[in-house]
Amino acid sequence: MSIRLDMGYVDFLSSIHKRTTRDYLGRVNEGSKAEYARLAKQFGKDYWDGSRSTGYGGYHYDGRWEAVADQFIDYYKLKPGDKVLDVGCGKGFLVFELFKKGLDVYGLDISEYAIQNAKEEVRSRLKVGVADTLPYEDQKFDLVYSINTLHNLYCYNLKSALKEIQRVGNKHRYICVESYRNEEEKVNLLYWQLTCEMFCTPEEWEWWFSEAGYTGDYSFIFFEDT
Repeated sequence: MSIRLDMGYVDFLSSIHKRTTRDYLGRVNEGSKAEYARLAKQFGKDYWDGSRSTGYGGYHYDGRWEAVADQFIDYYKLKPGDKVLDVGCGKGFLVFELFKKGLDVYGLDISEYAIQNAKEEVRSRLKVGVADTLPYEDQKFDLVYSINTLHNLYCYNLKSALKEIQRVGNKHRYICVESYRNEEEKVNLLYWQLTCEMFCTPEEWEWWFSEAGYTGDYSFIFFEDT
């Protein structure tokens, strides 16, 4: 079930995020965090299917994204044939779940490795590309979403990416990014992250949305103490 907190804020992701137990001190003390981050930012095998120190430690399909697909369909009143775009699709697991339900869904990701190792059923619907230059026409998609991707951009690319998501969307748009509300969450984010470039409070993120003219929905991932 999605949770609407205020105008524009709707939480589809925190239940998935909170399934993972994180050892923040262990992450930052287990070796060369700087080297791990350099490897992760290549968004290749090390990031997706290498050690947990350099990324997911093996990003495999387990069906968890079906619940998010159901929430999207219910909340945005999507129907079979509606066009959907996933900006930062990774291996296309959520694309696959939406495709199974009859949506005309596509994905884009910076990682050639992720696309090559994506769900076979939707691989032809995915392409390598960057969020700040989307290769699609204006207002093409009924829903454009981006999950845990835009915080990996530098600020000058971020503004362009937000404008691009706004441009190619027709009806609905949704963005989820990492954020922090206090010093404890900021430290946890710094300790855990490998690829993040934008370290912003919710208020700063909302400023960026306004600055770019983004009018869609959004939510934040917080790294709370466990």
